[in-house]
Amino acid sequence: MTTTAPRTVFVTRETDYELLLARHATREQARFYLETRGQRLADLETRHAQFQAVLRQARDSAPADWRQALVRRADLDRFLFAPEDVIVAVGQDGLIANVAKYVSGQPVLGVNPAPDLYDGVLVRVPLDKLNAALRASHHGEIAIEQRTMVEAVLDTGEKLVALNELFVGHRSHQSARYRISIGDSAENHSSSGLIVASGTGATGWARSIMEATSNSILLSPHEHAVAYFVREPFPSVATATTLRAGKLDGTPLSITSHMNEGGVIFADGIEQDYLAFDWGRQVSLQPSSRMLRLVTA
Repeated sequence: MTTTAPRTVFVTRETDYELLLARHATREQARFYLETRGQRLADLETRHAQFQAVLRQARDSAPADWRQALVRRADLDRFLFAPEDVIVAVGQDGLIANVAKYVSGQPVLGVNPAPDLYDGVLVRVPLDKLNAALRASHHGEIAIEQRTMVEAVLDTGEKLVALNELFVGHRSHQSARYRISIGDSAENHSSSGLIVASGTGATGWARSIMEATSNSILLSPHEHAVAYFVREPFPSVATATTLRAGKLDGTPLSITSHMNEGGVIFADGIEQDYLAFDWGRQVSLQPSSRMLRLVTA
């Protein structure tokens, strides 16, 4: 039995104010840039200060005898999570999705720093309950939602997982060309790419596709199933549109790239973290065996 004290890992992303400073180098240059466009830097500074105040309160809420770490979203792929960690994402719902692909069973809590801006579907632990929630999470004495994730496995063995959805297609606005197959059905496609979404992701990008196509698929965040949606498939003498949406709860979806270059697979909207998917490569898409353990307190 380990005697190592638990560690609270706080995960954040840059505020709009920080991103603006990174782009313009100095505060005055950022202020001038915004004011010439009829906007106020002070508004972003206020939001930044409010976020920092919430982050300080969250860190102060961690048990005094626990260790702490702070990691930015951009550094998640280089951060090593330990088995005894309890993760606290301070930010919008999308930050939970960014964290999910890098953890392996540790409990994840979300704190909403701006309820007037973010819906808080996933980030829902109040600051005044954070200390108790952290302790209960470590001891396994709190309600946990097991949320299904989706995974892509290339024929090379490379793997990518996502909480919301995986995108398969071309990195630009060119048509994505590929062969799609599920079970005994297969056809060649030319489309704007496809996504494979979990029940969590069904309220986001997948929802907009379902509303646009009037093709609704019921999908719970907790069932071991995902759904695929082909975006704007184009019919021609060489391509078909029959396989355009469906539920995957047993048989995986297989895609073979017919793109000479520019084919990509990326997760949860992070285009920089992708797998190359050029001509001849094959990918299998299905529910992942990995689940997100989301604290619901």
